[in-house]
Amino acid sequence: MTREVDVATVIAVRGTAEERIEPELGAVALSIGASAPDRDVAVGRTAEAHDRLIAEVRELEASGALDTWSAGQLRVWSHRPWNAEGKQLPLVHQTSAEVEVVFTDLEKLGEWVSRVTIGDAVTMGGIDWRLTDGTRRRVQELAQRGAVADAVSKAQVYAAALGLGAPSPVELADTGLLTAQPVPPGGGGGERMFAMRAAADIAGPVTEFAPAKLVIEASVEARFAAEPQ
Repeated sequence: MTREVDVATVIAVRGTAEERIEPELGAVALSIGASAPDRDVAVGRTAEAHDRLIAEVRELEASGALDTWSAGQLRVWSHRPWNAEGKQLPLVHQTSAEVEVVFTDLEKLGEWVSRVTIGDAVTMGGIDWRLTDGTRRRVQELAQRGAVADAVSKAQVYAAALGLGAPSPVELADTGLLTAQPVPPGGGGGERMFAMRAAADIAGPVTEFAPAKLVIEASVEARFAAEPQ
């Protein structure tokens, strides 16, 4: 008399989750530059505007409104522009220097940017809304846990729909990292692979001073084994 052996069914699912949170930092990218036929004039205008801007940045830093800031070196280059008739014009000297100011006081950010960008010397490249490292790690972990819970919930629904028992995890991985073939339940010494990584996209609006909530997403793929009840 032969005994019928129950064969476990492998259930493959993808779990996703996202967390939304207000930004804590606003990184403002500023460019200081000028152009003139005379090289010394162009450099002088840029240097003056640069020194004035850095002085204001230092005041902001002293007030506690900033997280960090950085200033790049002054760059100078020359070119000969063309007019609408296709005629090449005299040599023009161009200067540029980049400054990034990372605000913790987001209310002060909008007021300051609106003021310092008045005129031709200073232009704003954009605002990158960010989280602190500690908050980012905490929210990423919440999203990761949510993605795993979503995968477990889906596997339970599929197992119940098939009349199977509670599913047991066989593989859990970041999206796209699962092996090509299912791992047989109980094979390979009963080892399980757990690899998770949150896929975060927290880039915020470029010009708005009142940013929307940032979104941190996580996605995992998982395989479960469920046996007949």
